[in-house]
Amino acid sequence: MTVGDEPRPAAPIPGRLRSMRIFCDFDGTATQGDSTDLVLEALADPRWRELQAEWERGRLSGAACMAGQVALIGGGAADLDAVLERVELDPGFAALVAWSEARGLALSLVSDGVDYFIARILERHGLQRLQVVANRLAGAPGAQRLEHPPRPADCASGAGVCKCAAVAEAAADETVVFVGDGRSDFCVSARADILFAKGALAAHARAAGTPYRPFETLHDVRRALSALIAAPPTAPACVATL
Repeated sequence: MTVGDEPRPAAPIPGRLRSMRIFCDFDGTATQGDSTDLVLEALADPRWRELQAEWERGRLSGAACMAGQVALIGGGAADLDAVLERVELDPGFAALVAWSEARGLALSLVSDGVDYFIARILERHGLQRLQVVANRLAGAPGAQRLEHPPRPADCASGAGVCKCAAVAEAAADETVVFVGDGRSDFCVSARADILFAKGALAAHARAAGTPYRPFETLHDVRRALSALIAAPPTAPACVATL
C-alpha cells in the first residue's frame, strides 16, 4: 500500500459473522484484468472506445455503454473463445472458493460483465458450479446483444446489473461480505457489513468515509476472513437502565 492509500478503519466485527454470505465482483477482482475489455480490444469495432469515453465522462450510463459495446463485437464463436482463453483468474480465487465451500459459506459472483464470458472462464477452471449474476449475451456471433437482468426502477448505479438488489437477497441474519474493485461496485459498497476494496472502489470508499479492508489478491481476503471467523464475536452494547 502506498503513502496516501491508508484505508478507513474497518467496521467492528459483527456478532453474527459465522453466518456469512460472500459476494464477489468478477472482472478485475476474481480475474486478473477485465474480460470484456480484452474481448473488445481483440474483436470489436474501434468505436467501442468512443462509448467508453462517453461513460467515463458521465454522459452515458454503464448499462447503455456495455450494450453498445457488445453490439460492436465481431468474429465468430471460436474467435471469442480464443480470447477468453487468455483471461486468468486472481491467484487466490480458487482457494477462496474452496475455503468458503469447506465452511458451508455461500459465495456468489455479482458482475456487470457478460455471463458467457464468465461461464467460459469458470468452466476452464472447474468452477462452473458457482452462482453468477451478470448481463446475458444473446444473439448469434457477429450480431450479439446484451440483455440485463431485472433491476429496480430506482437503481442508482446506472449499471446493467443492480448489485444492491443481488446483495439484498442475503438473509437478515447473514453477514454480507462484498469484494470489489470498480465503479459498478460503488453503490453496493455501503450495504456491506464487511467490505474488501482495491482500485477505484478503494478510492471511492475513502472519499465516502466507508470502512473497508484493502487487498491485493483474494488470498488476502481469505486470510482476513479466516482471522475474523476465528476471533470472538463482538459483545452487544450495554444499555443502562434506571
